[in-house]
Amino acid sequence: MIKKTFKVSDMTCSNCAMKLESLEDTLEGVKEINASYHRLEMVIEYDETKLNEEQIIMAVKKKGYTATAA
Repeated sequence: MIKKTFKVSDMTCSNCAMKLESLEDTLEGVKEINASYHRLEMVIEYDETKLNEEQIIMAVKKKGYTATAA
């Protein structure tokens, strides 16, 4: 397992954070996601053998946000 932080500068409210945290249910290999619109970031713990940064960034984009590795 690996834990990475991604900047998500276009979050505007707690609902945005909840949308991103819901990725936990759809991305294989994710153990936990914590998103904070106050800090404009998302911390994700995942199995790097099942998921990579690019897949995470694309999943965030599908939710309507822009993520970059911090």
